[in-house]
Amino acid sequence: MLALRLGRGGHALVQARRLLVAAASAGVGFLLLCTLGWAVDHPAGSAVRLLWSLVPVVAAAQFAAAVGRTDPGARARSGLSAVGLGPARLSVLAAASAAVTCALGSAVALLSFLHLRGDLAGAPYTGEGAELLAPGRPLPLGAALMLLAVVPVLAGVTTWYAVRAAGPDGAGAARSRAAAPGTAPGRASSSATTAPSASASASASADEDETDTERPRTAAPPPPPSAAPTAPAGLPWGIALTAAGFAIETYASRGGGTALPLPGRFDGSPAGVLAGWSLTAVGLALAGPGLTHLCGLLLQTVRPGAVRLLAGRMLMTEAHRVGRPLGVLCAVLSGVFAAATLYGPGDERPFGPLTALGATLVVGCTAATALMAALESRQTRAALIDSLYRLGAPAAVLRTAAVVRTVALLALFAPLTWAVAALAAVPLTR
Repeated sequence: MLALRLGRGGHALVQARRLLVAAASAGVGFLLLCTLGWAVDHPAGSAVRLLWSLVPVVAAAQFAAAVGRTDPGARARSGLSAVGLGPARLSVLAAASAAVTCALGSAVALLSFLHLRGDLAGAPYTGEGAELLAPGRPLPLGAALMLLAVVPVLAGVTTWYAVRAAGPDGAGAARSRAAAPGTAPGRASSSATTAPSASASASASADEDETDTERPRTAAPPPPPSAAPTAPAGLPWGIALTAAGFAIETYASRGGGTALPLPGRFDGSPAGVLAGWSLTAVGLALAGPGLTHLCGLLLQTVRPGAVRLLAGRMLMTEAHRVGRPLGVLCAVLSGVFAAATLYGPGDERPFGPLTALGATLVVGCTAATALMAALESRQTRAALIDSLYRLGAPAAVLRTAAVVRTVALLALFAPLTWAVAALAAVPLTR
């Protein structure tokens, strides 16, 4: 109930993001129901189609988790903490909100599917792809409800984990680290003014300290504020997996191998080629944070000015948060470009209805996840931007730094996407 009340009182943009999650869940639910309808009339090969539907399911769950991380209701507040709603409870509320939103989308998908079948009112749909609805055949209700429950459950679990993992690295934790004594030189005057209260509290607890003299009092010193962000460790592994994926794809395309049926009307592709594509996609996802960190490092080379220094340092700081969604988006777009190269408009095997729906869901969800990561980054550095404004930094400098970051990321990931797509399509076009 609290999750529903917090969701109802959200901002219009927050509600729009939740509606997008519900739309993605409705699309994935309709795709799963169409797969079930095809399996009713064609039991052979239905398991492979169901396995291919897991890709849009994972994309939708990732999008729901990204929206949950940017939800204002998932942020810790002093008033909520006072009544027992700390970070752990708030992560549960965020998971419940994501599950309810996805359940709403699944309900819309079920109603749409039943309406097209003619089970609710009117005549059944008889156009292209009508065989996916299994008209005139009884629909197994238990299987349909189980498939529709996959997206809400997975989205809730993913959102809970994402919000819980983002707690120590969020904006609140950053502000608490900035307010810690010894982390900023500007805190000397404030600490001097609070010296009497500190000494009073120290004298009040002197008796307790005397009875606990054997307790070790050594503490690790806080890191200096000027320390550079650590580089992600996944870049070498990502490059190695990408190269291994290209090698497996090239070897499998020469040797033929067993054909693995693809969704829609794609057929005749060796299983090794698809395994190579999968390794390449995983490698790009692992290399995304390292590439973003490297992009920020290159921006600060060769005597940088204030704009390039600020843009590069922000990219290095946000590499873990922004790099992974960008790497996944790069992998998805490279797969789309490779498929468009192999199966062009003049090909005799056009996209089927399920392939078009699944590809649209995967591309849309991954692109929206990258946008949500950028929005989360903006929310995280809001305190830093306010501090720069108070120090007198011009607004034009901050806007220029944001443009420089965007252009640098496009200059790195756009050619990389095109190169991966071209290399992935070369072995299959010979």
